[in-house]
This record gives sequence, C-alpha cells and structure tokens, in this order.
Amino acid sequence: MISVYKFGGASVRDAEGVRNVTNIVKTTNQSLVVVISAMGKMTNAFEELTHYYYKGEMDLCQQKQQEIIHYHQTIVKDLFGDIHGSAGFNQMADLLGQRLQQTPSRHFDFEYDQIVSFGEMFSTKIVSDYWLKMALLNQWVDVRTVLKTDDLYRDANVNWELSAELMKETFQFEADSIYLTQGFLGGTLSNLTTTLGREGSDYSAAIFGYVLDATEVTIWKDVPGVLNADPRWYQEAVKINELSYNEAIELSFYGAQVIHPKTLKPLQNKNIALHVKSFIDPESKGTVICERSGISEPVPVFILKKDQVFLTVSPHDFSFIMEDRLIEILSFFSRYRIKMNLMQNSALNFSACFDDSRDTKALMDDLKENFVVRYNSGVDLLTIRQYTPEAIEKMTSGREVIDSQITRKVARFVLR
Repeated sequence: MISVYKFGGASVRDAEGVRNVTNIVKTTNQSLVVVISAMGKMTNAFEELTHYYYKGEMDLCQQKQQEIIHYHQTIVKDLFGDIHGSAGFNQMADLLGQRLQQTPSRHFDFEYDQIVSFGEMFSTKIVSDYWLKMALLNQWVDVRTVLKTDDLYRDANVNWELSAELMKETFQFEADSIYLTQGFLGGTLSNLTTTLGREGSDYSAAIFGYVLDATEVTIWKDVPGVLNADPRWYQEAVKINELSYNEAIELSFYGAQVIHPKTLKPLQNKNIALHVKSFIDPESKGTVICERSGISEPVPVFILKKDQVFLTVSPHDFSFIMEDRLIEILSFFSRYRIKMNLMQNSALNFSACFDDSRDTKALMDDLKENFVVRYNSGVDLLTIRQYTPEAIEKMTSGREVIDSQITRKVARFVLR
C-alpha cells in the first residue's frame, strides 16, 4: 500500500519543524511519497527576488538572495551543526547564484518559474540530507523529471499520460520505501521548469496519489482539519469531521484556503480518501474528504476573500449585454489571466469580483475603450455555504453590501 504525505511551508519553517515532520514520517509503516513545499514564507521571498532580477535592480536582488540563503543556512546549522552541513542545499544555492548571473528574458512568467522553484529545491534537499543523517533512508526525486506539463508558465497543465509513465518507472518501492519530492513544480518536454499555480503543492500530492493508486493522501496543515471558517478572522470556527468530494470542490471553488481547487478531482476519480490533519497534533483525527453525502456538521461555512476589486462594465450605447458582448468582456479577463471569483450580468451591466493584481489597471484600460467602467477596490467577498438568515445577518451587520448573489445553498456578498 502506498500513501502520499504533503507538508506545506509552515510545517518546515524552522529546524524544529523539520524534526517534527521527520518524526511523523518515521511513524508510517506504508510505502510513502512525501511532497514538501518551500520553507516558511520563502515563496513570497523568491517572488520578490524574481521581481528585482527581472527589473535589473541587482543591488536589491543580491540583498534578497543573501537573505534567502541566510534563512536556509540558519536551519541547516541547527540541524547539522554547520551552515555547510547539507551538500544538497549547497549545490542548489550555487545553481541559484549562477541563474541570477544570467540576463533575464523578456518573459516574466518564464523567469518566475525558473527562480521561484528554488524554494522547493532548497527545502527538499535540506530535509533529504537531514533524514539521511538520522538514518531515515529516502530517495530524493526531482519532480520536474517525472511530472511533465505544457509551457503555460505559472499555471501549467499536466501531461497526464507521460507523467504517469515516468512516475511509475521512477517510484518502484523496491529498494526504497520513502521517496521525497517537491510540490508545486513540473517540467516541460524541453526540461524547463514550470509551476502549477500558487498553493499547487496540494495538487502535486493528488497527482501522485492518482497515478500511483495510493490508498490515501494526507495534507498536513497548521490547523486541526477543515474548519467552517478561517480562525484568523472568525474565532468561533469549528472543525468539520467529514465532507464529500463535491462539497470540498465547491468550497475550494469559492476560495477556501485549506484545499487547492484542482486537488479533489483526481482523487474523486479513483475514490482515494483525502485526509487533512494537523502536524502540530498528528495523533488527532483531522478531516476526511471522501465519497459521502454533504457535510457531517450542519453549520454554515464562511469563506472570506479580502482586498478584492469589484468591477462593473456597461456598453456606451446602452445595448444589451448578450452573448457577443459577454464573449468580448470575458476575453479581456482571459488575456490577462485574471480569474473571477464572482460574476453576474443584467441587461446593461456585467459585474465581476477578482483579486487585485499587477494586471488590474491594464485590464481596466482595455475595457474602457469599449465600455463604461466603474469599480470599487479593497472590498471583501464573503461566501456562506449552508447559509441561514441568522448567519447572513451576523456576517453582514454593519457592513455596506455592494452586491449580492443568493442561490439555494450559497449566499455571496461584496462588502465594504
């Protein structure tokens, strides 16, 4: 039997976290594929590094590079007693330095994937070397050699047939019972690095689970399981013990942070249970996402997306927004790869709510050529699944409701 464990950045943010993950892995008796993300908030740090590199701000680039190296060396020194104790990390650090000496191309998304990917390479090399030091035998695998994608950088699509062939050739579980690899990353047919979208490590774990016919996939978080709200802003959050694949897919679609939107479908296709457990309290039961009906707890589920842009466009000539105008509007969102978190239209208006990004202004400028554009920035998008009138009143009281959308199971509000 094969299990897949995925550990996010919070679980390996320091040396103590690496030791804790090591203890969790040691207690597993099954053959294991371990998928690990970049340490702590390093993906954010590598994003900053990429921006400095791409803009040619080499002083800031070098400073950020040194900060990143120092952060990892601090963990290495704690684990090995010497900042040079992880040979794998040292090798990757040298490769990063060489990469930053090259002149960047004019393709930002390409450069992003090549540089940000070092976060996962650093973390997995350090963990693998530490496990070997602790006599925990493991085989480190460069995921880019087995998870093949197209070249849609920052949001690559998986080549399922080729990836399955390569994974089954690599993960034999004969000489090794533990394989350690990276989440979030893939590789093109030309062996160039791609990424699967932010928080894509969950998706990576699901891909391995699907291809290798795992009995279960476990995502280890700093929360006790799937909660009915983010406890950082809702102190009354409660744990959901079980929920169906369909409910989990719905929640991820609306923006729930615990599960990546693409994660559930491969597991549902093979009826592989997904466990969401706490690496802080690994003995606790957590949440199981499986083949069942609905959600085990009859409570409203709250999903809050902050810092949204709420945009409304209208034709200059007061013509109806029918299929042809909708296609035109949606093409602008597709061009700038801006994903809408909410959309609706009436006879004369089309409205959308989406994350503010570096392309927001460019999107609006293009739309203004053919439409009247109005917008609110810095608003919140609240989604309530399994809503009640009391829940709606509680969550919207004292807030200005700019827009709302209510169906049989879901109530959504744009709030200021």
